Amino acid sequence: MTGPDIPPTPRLPEPLPEPGAARTNLPLAPIDEPPQLRADAARNRTLLLDAASRLLTGCGAADLTMESVAAAAGVGKGTVFRRFGDRAGLLLALLDHREKQLQAAFLSGPPPLGPDAPAAERLHAFGPAVLRHERDHHALILASRTDPLRNYAVPALRLRLNHLAMLLRQAKVPGDPELLAHTLLASIDTALVHHLTTERGMDPEYLEEAWHHLVDRLGATV
Repeated sequence: MTGPDIPPTPRLPEPLPEPGAARTNLPLAPIDEPPQLRADAARNRTLLLDAASRLLTGCGAADLTMESVAAAAGVGKGTVFRRFGDRAGLLLALLDHREKQLQAAFLSGPPPLGPDAPAAERLHAFGPAVLRHERDHHALILASRTDPLRNYAVPALRLRLNHLAMLLRQAKVPGDPELLAHTLLASIDTALVHHLTTERGMDPEYLEEAWHHLVDRLGATV
């Protein structure tokens, strides 16, 4: 994401290489439309996402369709398909649209989540922030997961992974920071959290405490 609310962030240091293999470093950058997007196309995208957000509030993710978004935005259905490709693409774009506030908090917000706190404190603050942010969006997130492999290409997830890997390096946590970042995020995955809270009856605050215990066990001290 770009704009006045979130300043540019530095590129991550290279991750620890796997034995005998090179690894591609992923950039740490906020998500949004590519900078070359035409002004009219950017306005059109915002119009469609605003319409989808209104519909989501009224009918929920299960009943959100390309046709209903087109009608609410006052455009043809083909416009929605050209912009987002399919319903899954629309849902992922809508998630990115709602991700901006969380990104602003951990990229440039106040401590302990933002950059003016030690890395270990930021690690502790990150998990509960994500859990609380996604609590209101779990239906939308689950509805967008039509392709398990596609989830790993979502810009918001890549940004979270690289942010955590950066904090793990700064906190002097031993081990591969990229793999550890995946492990941390897997512990608060939306589907898992939904299962644990609805099927297993676990309190969300209990899951937040579990995050703190996990960060402690990793040895984040700086």
